[in-house]
Amino acid sequence: MSCAEALLAARQARVLVVGDICLDRWCRYNPSLAEPSRETGIPRCAVTETAVTPGAGGTVAANLASLGAKRVSVLGVIGRDGFGHELRNALASRRIAVDLLIESDSIQTFTYTKLINGELGVEDLPRVDFVNTRPLPPNIEERVLDRLRESLAAFDAVVVCDQAETEQGGFVTSQVREALCQAARSHRAKVFVADSRERIHLFRNVIATPNEFEAASSSERVLGEADYRGLHEIIGGPALVVTAGSRGAWLVDAAGRRLISTRPHANPVDTCGAGDSLSAGLALALTAGADIESALRFGMIVAGVTVGKSGTGTATPNEVQALADEMQQGR
Repeated sequence: MSCAEALLAARQARVLVVGDICLDRWCRYNPSLAEPSRETGIPRCAVTETAVTPGAGGTVAANLASLGAKRVSVLGVIGRDGFGHELRNALASRRIAVDLLIESDSIQTFTYTKLINGELGVEDLPRVDFVNTRPLPPNIEERVLDRLRESLAAFDAVVVCDQAETEQGGFVTSQVREALCQAARSHRAKVFVADSRERIHLFRNVIATPNEFEAASSSERVLGEADYRGLHEIIGGPALVVTAGSRGAWLVDAAGRRLISTRPHANPVDTCGAGDSLSAGLALALTAGADIESALRFGMIVAGVTVGKSGTGTATPNEVQALADEMQQGR
């Protein structure tokens, strides 16, 4: 399937993004205004501008919407707080449905605050993250499971984003993960793609998309060594995709293991969110009917567009087609 064919077919795709739907806050500060506080003597970080974008699963959803998917919805849990309000608005403004989001007073909205030096244009201060370290309340978890069961039939593909690095506190609890794995086993006509920073080895029946570090760490945990084939056998599903940065991605499926190379971006601006944009492109192409290798190449083109933008950028159909044409001519 060509890039143009995938983009055309993707206009009919209905995709559900499940997991940690986060808020990214990009705060530009002025170093010249860092005079010490009169009360504490501690220098202040004087933020002068703030922009917000959907992060983690929100980045996946934003790319799906930007690529032209017919319907994109997010299922996750956010706090009933200011950051949650900002996140809802950021999602809705990008044509992402928020009706499946669950609000709770028991948690805070998973938020990344990134401090950008206004003079240098780079992130050079420690990030301020708002994370949850307590288990998802049982009543909220049950609402999540109910919404997943009730909504699944309306979508062609499900993309799971398990972003939390804490032992507890993430949206994808063991019960939520089990429900997703059972759904993948029962609905083989649907596309299920999953990414997890810490627990990819616990997923089953999905196309898993860890990076090299995550894949090696997970396989060492369960197999005693870095073994992509062994990890794929444990997870099952049509394929295992292990992203490898500018080198491309390892594809492990019934045909074996091979590196699908890509052309490195000449001037990458920001690789943050590249894996999320690849997952979005991969899921969208698979939903459009592409085979796994073609879908992976499409996902890498999407990521190739986004790494040329600051922050967690998104790719448009015109940008993806232009890069695909450029890569074709460069062969």
